[in-house]
Amino acid sequence: MAAHLIRKDTVFQPDSSRVIARFLYNGDDRSRQLISLILTLDTSTQVRQLNNVLRKYAKRHRNILKVFERHFRKLDSLLETMKINPQDLETKQRLLIGAYFTMEYSIEAAAFFNPSIVADPDQSGTEPGETRIILSFRATGEGHISSIVFRSALIDQNNDITIDTPGRLLDSPEHVRNHIYKKKSFLSKLGEMQDLDNLAYPAIEGKLTETFTYEELKRYVEETSSLPGMDIPGALFLREVMWLASSHYEMDFSLDTDISERVIFPIADTEKRGIEDARFVCFTDDKQQQTYYATYTAYDGANILPKLLTTRDFYHFKVLPLHGEIAQNKGMALFPRKINGKYAMLCRIDGVNNYIAYSENISVWRKATLIQAPKFPWEFVQIGNCGSPIETRAGWLVMTHGVGPMREYVLGASLFELENPENEIGRLTDPLLIPNASERDGYVPNVVYSCGAFVHNQSLIIPYATSDYASTYAAVNLEELLEDLLRDKS
Repeated sequence: MAAHLIRKDTVFQPDSSRVIARFLYNGDDRSRQLISLILTLDTSTQVRQLNNVLRKYAKRHRNILKVFERHFRKLDSLLETMKINPQDLETKQRLLIGAYFTMEYSIEAAAFFNPSIVADPDQSGTEPGETRIILSFRATGEGHISSIVFRSALIDQNNDITIDTPGRLLDSPEHVRNHIYKKKSFLSKLGEMQDLDNLAYPAIEGKLTETFTYEELKRYVEETSSLPGMDIPGALFLREVMWLASSHYEMDFSLDTDISERVIFPIADTEKRGIEDARFVCFTDDKQQQTYYATYTAYDGANILPKLLTTRDFYHFKVLPLHGEIAQNKGMALFPRKINGKYAMLCRIDGVNNYIAYSENISVWRKATLIQAPKFPWEFVQIGNCGSPIETRAGWLVMTHGVGPMREYVLGASLFELENPENEIGRLTDPLLIPNASERDGYVPNVVYSCGAFVHNQSLIIPYATSDYASTYAAVNLEELLEDLLRDKS
């Protein structure tokens, strides 16, 4: 009996009313002019303008005054060029200036798609047959800038998902660049990215101490850039130095936020045009401790950079770039445990085929082995993973996407040996999920896509996006699916 996939009626729709307060900057000249105009207002007018802003926006954000103060602090260097000491300004003046440099951004206005799913670290209060889950989504707003957002939910014994009511006061984190860099490894990573034969490299190398912070590195770069005779290759190298360093950061969300209010919005220059397609997985280490990892693609408008997001509680997150020759493409997906003592990662380094890589260092990936190429007509254009592999009694279950005629994206499934996942032992000859009539229309037509599935009550729960606009989910009996895969051995 073939596995019967059951589509669920629940639809996760974009909601344009969900907004965050972003920093708004229109260049140095316009910003100087704007600050000057604000300061020409008499005190009563300044107070009236600030009160007007608070009446309209205070209830739309968790702590709008804190946001205004934070955005004002971003202007310190500009104020210095205007010979304005921030300490000489009254609190309400600083807040009003911060308000002028703030804008609301609707994070989900365009799309709410490419979901992944993991079990919530807190399972207290659940009944037999229930699991508390966390869903992540790629949310896209104005200008097609993508961020990561979350929903908490409960899935019951019938595989029905009930989403907790989302919070309304969205919060972006305070990020702290407190990563401590080691000189040897930092220079090694630079060597992977750049030709080190330039004027700036020996100058930077000489300045770096054995360990250093982001702020110290920033000072070294500024000092090096002002050296006599600095040429274009040297300037490009220094830009790469800061680009690499800004890719490492940590962020904390307030403990009084609901998970649906925590928005991971682009912070570093490497991701200023979007954070795409996070594939979350609960990773169990050799000591049986669990950490949630997510591989995602950072996009700066021209280049992509695979990154790794790490958390244990979904309040505190660490971000670091993935390095090495194969960390160059989209769709990297980490296995949920080590294999033969090494981390393992699915990847697609050529845009067409599926590969596997192993590494002793979770952030460095150098060699990959081809494990799967398009075979059936519905995947002739390309094949790729749809999230981290799932360990089953029969092998590693990998959800795949295949692209066929008319650039139609469908979902398939494959099976690989547990201790030798380079060996494919089963693949569905037909797609498991094809866009139906109600799923074909959207921002990108004819696409179903997932960034991760989950096993619950002997069923595989598959959240998926429909035509890059909204999301839903389906369920299929796991044992029936495994039997199909073993029967349809390729």
